[in-house]
Amino acid sequence: MLISLEEYAQLHGRASGTIRQRCIRGSFTSARKIGRNWVIDSDEPLIDNRVKSGKYRGWRSEKK
Repeated sequence: MLISLEEYAQLHGRASGTIRQRCIRGSFTSARKIGRNWVIDSDEPLIDNRVKSGKYRGWRSEKK
């Protein structure tokens, strides 16, 4: 089922502008622009690509 970006952002606890920028960059496979409005499948997963493991923590001090 297709929903608006605002509904998708509320569903995942994000700002609608952030989701819109990710749609423009092509981060979602099901996102489409209909007229001036973006729609996205409600089952589309929100993938967070940030490194949260701390793997790169202190990398600057290791090079010295």
